[in-house]
Amino acid sequence: MLVRLMYVSRASAGMDEVELSAILRRSRPANAAAGITGMLVSTGNLFIQVLEGGRTEVNQLYNRICADKRHQDIELLYFEEISERRFAGWSVGQVNMSRVNMALLLKYSEKPTLNPYALSGKITMALYEELVLTASVIGER
Repeated sequence: MLVRLMYVSRASAGMDEVELSAILRRSRPANAAAGITGMLVSTGNLFIQVLEGGRTEVNQLYNRICADKRHQDIELLYFEEISERRFAGWSVGQVNMSRVNMALLLKYSEKPTLNPYALSGKITMALYEELVLTASVIGER
């Protein structure tokens, strides 16, 4: 059974772009081996990630993320059973937030800032899908 899970978290103190790149390099082959695909939006110390794959594998990865001291303020935003993946081509793709039109953020929120803690999971998923469609996705497949 395939599932899709979306969560938000904040990076703990000390997380920088170099460490994030290293985490992504390690995550891609591990996710591919586990049959997990997904997409990451990161800006500043904020992360929103969608994971897709088998229910057991996605839940195990999410539990590891929750136990990881590099994450704080973790909240599950969205979880559903799915019939097909939206991010099948990406073991971990990353949205380039510097290319996002701020009007897109205003479409879904009160201010032109990304704050999924203030939005419902359904609205965050809709925003996320548009971010993936309108911003450039970086990273290896």
